[in-house]
Amino acid sequence: MNDIAKGALGGAWTLLVGWILPTAVNLAVFLLAVAPSLRDLGPLRRLYGAAGLPTGLTLLTGALLLGLIANACQNALYRLLEGYLLWPARAYTAGCRRSMRGKAALGDRLNVLRLERRAREQGTLQSAEAQQLAQLLSDAHMARTAARDRRSTAVQRALLQERFARFPIADDQIAPTRLGNAIRRFEEYGWDRYRLDTQLLWNELTGCVPDQIRRQAELARTSVDFFVALMVGHVVVAIAAVLALASDNADPWRLLSVAVVLGALVPAWYRSAVTSTDEWAAAVRALVNTGRKPLAAALGLVLPDTLSAEREMWAMVSRLSRIPYHDRAVALDQYREDPTADPPQVR
Repeated sequence: MNDIAKGALGGAWTLLVGWILPTAVNLAVFLLAVAPSLRDLGPLRRLYGAAGLPTGLTLLTGALLLGLIANACQNALYRLLEGYLLWPARAYTAGCRRSMRGKAALGDRLNVLRLERRAREQGTLQSAEAQQLAQLLSDAHMARTAARDRRSTAVQRALLQERFARFPIADDQIAPTRLGNAIRRFEEYGWDRYRLDTQLLWNELTGCVPDQIRRQAELARTSVDFFVALMVGHVVVAIAAVLALASDNADPWRLLSVAVVLGALVPAWYRSAVTSTDEWAAAVRALVNTGRKPLAAALGLVLPDTLSAEREMWAMVSRLSRIPYHDRAVALDQYREDPTADPPQVR
């Protein structure tokens, strides 16, 4: 029984909740609301048969198969939603500019709140801070936004900080979508803090941390997977409902209602996926913070006592992991001359 419980709480649980369950929901909506208008098609005719609706076993089997397919395609789905796959260059650039403006606007709002709070606590501001506050409030839109922020509660102001924290720290890591930025912020955490390239050394890092911390990261991602799978499934079912309007047995009101309702839910699930990345980000930060020392020991290294020396060590490890073995001596010489230079390209 213990082995069964461990298996249920292991990878099977993340697969079940993250991909199979939302796929089952979308498949049920399709079979109940869209498929009756398409029952003359060959495959659906066999599914319905003389008894009407498909059996629960058919739904379970279909959800299982489609969920496994969605799980296998998860990298492509995430890259598409993050803005890295199938995005035209102009759309990608415009999305990044929009994200930069959003990050800058949130940063300005937080700076106004911070400076005004300091002015209330200290009675006066230094000349540089007073000038910065006056410059920020000189913009009419920012002045109106600041007036609304002053009337907000402490919880609402904390939510502003949460939204700002969902952006990457470095501006050159900005992604064109909200989900891309929310994920990129913890993908760059190891590099920004310790110069540890967690994307390159992820398998080594997760193999060195305690099982509990690794499981926290996996379970935290499950919520994001759930909303991503639910959202993508809604889009597919909504498109199928629109296409089904051309069939002979179409029920226009039902199909249009399904398309409108599912289309309206897509933004809600997307927002939920973005919000769910907070727990995922916290789990990855814990994994990086606690996994550095055992990772260094596993690689035959000794973790330095100072942060600057540790950053230099991880930068060198990350750099050498990207290039062929016979080029590493040259890379070390280049790193000693210019630690900020890009590593040589892998041939």
